[in-house]
Amino acid sequence: MTYYLVRFLSRLVCLLPGRFCDALGRMLALCLWPFLPAKRKKLAREQVAMCLGTDAKESERIAKESAVRFGPMLFEVLRFPVIVRRMADYVEIEGAEHLRTMLEKGKGAVIATAHTGNWELMGGALSQAGFPIIGVAMRQHDAAMDRFINEYRCLVGMHITYKDDVREMFRMMKKGWIVGLLADQDTNRRDGVVLDFFGQPANCVPGPAAMARSAGIGVIPGYITRKKDGTHKIILHAPIDVPRTKDKRSDIRIAGQAVNRILEQHIREHPEEWFWLHDRWKSMHE
Repeated sequence: MTYYLVRFLSRLVCLLPGRFCDALGRMLALCLWPFLPAKRKKLAREQVAMCLGTDAKESERIAKESAVRFGPMLFEVLRFPVIVRRMADYVEIEGAEHLRTMLEKGKGAVIATAHTGNWELMGGALSQAGFPIIGVAMRQHDAAMDRFINEYRCLVGMHITYKDDVREMFRMMKKGWIVGLLADQDTNRRDGVVLDFFGQPANCVPGPAAMARSAGIGVIPGYITRKKDGTHKIILHAPIDVPRTKDKRSDIRIAGQAVNRILEQHIREHPEEWFWLHDRWKSMHE
């Protein structure tokens, strides 16, 4: 039932103007903000202040905007059936040449992205631009929502695989596919690699660097940001080389640290668009 209700909601939303949906999404998110757990909001404010050196007022503003943006983002996903028809007008891509050059090597590519901007839209925009994108998904607890979001990811052109199916990722990379990995959240101490992030030791996922090292290619940091006119811009950076020495862990650490530096700069430039409500340093305190 949930699946059909969300599909019905999507049909309704697709009949409405995009700007109206943005405003409606923001209004709904603002209404929900007071109901978010105080502990989570305090965490977001503290992380903003620690990373960006902002005062209490600015930290509160950034933390709030970081949460409120999920309203318009949700409506954009619901409007994928409309947006896909004019994706090139809706999303600009900067640095596409880095991706094309990488693909010419015939080994596929790895994009290290983050929970900043509308990352769901990013995969669809690259797919519609002709890049074969593998979206690596986490299985949702609600089967109906898992079905819905994966159908809409496929609607905009992505191939979806779950994060535990690493063999499929490597198999498709050999055929020239691009793996997009969200690489900015905390992970467990067993699987993670500790790197510097905003001057603090942070537990980071090794996936992008490890996959690129195995394939003998670099990692392309890439992020999406919302422009003032409501459209979006994808920024693809030059690939980060991954060393291939006898010390695999060290190689991954070097490349991962370089990716972190680029992500830090992106967050500094677009602080309201990153997911500050996530406890980025949780495993480091356990």
